Amino acid sequence: MPSRRKWNIKSILKEILIAVVLLFILSNLISYIRKPELGSTQLPKIEAQLLDASQFSVDKGKPLLIHFWSISCPTCKLEAPNIETVSKKYEVLTIAINSGSDEEVKAYMKENELSFKVLNDRDGTWAKRFKIEVYPTTFFYDDKGELSFTEVGYTTTAGLVARFEWLK
Repeated sequence: MPSRRKWNIKSILKEILIAVVLLFILSNLISYIRKPELGSTQLPKIEAQLLDASQFSVDKGKPLLIHFWSISCPTCKLEAPNIETVSKKYEVLTIAINSGSDEEVKAYMKENELSFKVLNDRDGTWAKRFKIEVYPTTFFYDDKGELSFTEVGYTTTAGLVARFEWLK
């Protein structure tokens, strides 16, 4: 008769740790495979009016996160609080793709208590420029405007902060 494995806290924690590590590896592999091929690692010139009517232009000299998302994307909705938290400390520009009128995006932001910078990409122009096929997609540029990381899919607050700290 085969021996039965005894479950205790130590073995359960070990199994959970193995599952988390495998999930981390798998998610990074998927992100790498699905990342867009931009053709250039240099941050393009961005000068645009944001949802709050302020003007945004790239300020080289500090790292920048550019995050593409959509109101209709469930993963984007889960990730939004992470982007919100990071935007309080770091330079973040989010680009809402095909998410409706400015009023619809503003209502979404208010309803979800979000205040990060939003460029409303109503017609998908910015998404095409960055070759976005899947969202959320996040780009990390260093203080010289050089692309350092690309993430496709959900990223934790800790993961976002770690990438910014790496850029310092």
